[in-house]
Amino acid sequence: MDKSKIGQHISGQFNKELEDIRNNVLTMGGLVEQQIEQAVEAFMTGDIEMAELVIKQDNQVDALEMLIDQECMQILALRQPAAFDLRLLITVIKTINELERVGDMAERIAEMAMRLTDTDTNKHDQYYELQHMANLVRDMLHGALDAFARMSIEDVTTITGRDEDVDREYGSIIRQLITRMMEDPRNITRTLDVLWTARALERIGDHSVNICENIIYMVKGEDVRHMTQAELEKKIKG
Repeated sequence: MDKSKIGQHISGQFNKELEDIRNNVLTMGGLVEQQIEQAVEAFMTGDIEMAELVIKQDNQVDALEMLIDQECMQILALRQPAAFDLRLLITVIKTINELERVGDMAERIAEMAMRLTDTDTNKHDQYYELQHMANLVRDMLHGALDAFARMSIEDVTTITGRDEDVDREYGSIIRQLITRMMEDPRNITRTLDVLWTARALERIGDHSVNICENIIYMVKGEDVRHMTQAELEKKIKG
């Protein structure tokens, strides 16, 4: 972690409060990463117990979001932070919201895994087309959390650039699924569940991009939402 921002306050207690919040965000992020990994594995293998575990973990994610949110509100009310400290807290509040939504997407994937297992056993090995997309979005989220931990924007454009790869994968999967439904209408129900899963993975990529944009705001104090990838790269280099 870059100690140039946190750890220079006169109040040691204030330093600790900020560090505790940062650590809680990383704990929440680690739990969400675990949810994604387990949800995808449950989907690929038809492991109902693992899918149920992912769904249960969502309560932990929600509890962490509420805890961190409360901690931020207390600091805002009692410390009246400014400059970087204020941007840090705003970034944390936005980031935990993104992480909570990622957890919801993981829960949705787990639910789809259970639905498919109930209705269509022994066909989970046909969903290999989702594996590469899942790997892409997991790497994006991990990179975003690493950037937050280091408070660095050095690699954020690399992470946001991968969203184009995710979108291409998503488009390719949609075309494959449409073809599958046209070839055999009996596949429609199952294929729609796979489509919802692909959509959930695509949204995880979007949330990872949003976290990166929040980090840029925290570090540079500039709002880069709605910029194109080229504009974002130019802003970072500038």
